[in-house]
Parts: sequence; structure tokens; C-alpha cells
Amino acid sequence: MENLTNNNCEYYNDLDSNFKLAYELCKKEYSHDELMFLLNSGNIPQKQIAALKFDYVKNKNDVYALLNNLTGCDGKIREAIALKINSILSADEHARELFAQLSSDIFADATIDINANICRLVIDSAILLKSYNNFSTSYTNKIVIYIQEALNELDKFIFRDKKYVINKQLFKLYWCLEALGEFYEFVEERTMKDIIEKCAVQNEYTIREKTAQILVKSGLFNDIRIKLMNDDNYYVREVLNHPGLL
Repeated sequence: MENLTNNNCEYYNDLDSNFKLAYELCKKEYSHDELMFLLNSGNIPQKQIAALKFDYVKNKNDVYALLNNLTGCDGKIREAIALKINSILSADEHARELFAQLSSDIFADATIDINANICRLVIDSAILLKSYNNFSTSYTNKIVIYIQEALNELDKFIFRDKKYVINKQLFKLYWCLEALGEFYEFVEERTMKDIIEKCAVQNEYTIREKTAQILVKSGLFNDIRIKLMNDDNYYVREVLNHPGLL
């Protein structure tokens, strides 16, 4: 497999060259072992194409090859990997069993990716593993930690702080709440109420809207729900006053 990463497959800096390289890679047929090799050792286009051609997992090594490229690498690779993981989990019970054993921490990290498409795909994949209690407990515990961290950081900000710094924490909080809306039953009630109370008074309406959605789904904390039903923002009120729209 040495020739899979030779100079004919080097990564270029210009878009046209990389498009041609990706096209040539797409035309080739690869064995499962060759795709594994590219996922573990390839450059950006090679890993991206390998992810798209990777159709099944046989064992934990295959799962690790995908998970190791879900965080900490180029965004094009991360998104291709997130898409492929979701596709495999949707179709394969054996794959779900393997991922449930190995993926909770990495899925939690990928839930707060800077790319919203990846966040969505990872949460959708996590939902496919929800019936595995150990996965759901571990995944949710880390999501709760990220929510608490984001809320603590937002409490520290003052008006002079740069907007992008604040938005980073709001983005993190938004997607963690999206995940929490699917896994709230794995959170101890006191912790859950503390989170909901703090999120219900955030200045950013999308956070309050996401909080309202959790209240509708969970049926919890009617006192907070009543307060938000009179929220200043139309979208927050609509979630609570017309829950059938969810």
C-alpha cells in the first residue's frame, strides 16, 4: 500500500489541483484495507474520499479509524466522517454496538464542532445509540459539563468583551442544549433544573428558544415554562404556546 500516499497524491494549495486530485481518487476502487490505510495515513483529499467510500465497519479498529478523524483535523475530513458515521449507524446494528462502546467522549467533543453541519450529524448519530445506556450516560455527562462551562464563561463576560468570544460560547451552548433535548432523561433532576433556570434568562433568544423546546419535550419545570410563555421573543413564546409545531 506504499503507493497510496506517493507524490502523485500530494495535497495542493490551489482549488483546481485539489479538485482534479479528488476526481482521480474518486475514480479508483479501493479495498477495505486500503481505505483503512488512507484514513489512518492519508492527506486531506485522501482521507475525505476514503471516508466517503468507507461503507461498513468490521471491528473496533475500523471504528477507531473513523473516530480518530472526527475531531482535531481538517473540516472537510470531519464533515465527511460525520456523514459516513451517521450513514453506517443508520443501517447496521453491529456498527451501533461497536460505536456505543467507543464513541461517547468523541461524540460529545464533536457535538461542539465549529461546523454546525457536523454538530447536527453527530447528534443524529448519538440518537441512534440512545438505547445503549452506558453510551447515553457517558455522552450526556460530558454534554452537561460543556453546558456548565459555557454558562460559567458567559457569566464572566462584560460588555467590552469581543463579540466573537461570546458567540463561541453561545454556539457551544446552543448545540449542547440541542443534544440535551434528546438525552435529558439521563440528567439528575436538580442538575437539569439548574441548567434550565440559567438558560431561560440568557440574553440570546436562541438559547431561550432551545430551552423552551426542552421544557416542551420533557414536561419538566412548569414554573419556568409559565415564565417563558410570556417571553419578549415571539419564537420563544411560539414554542411554548404551540408545542405541536415542534
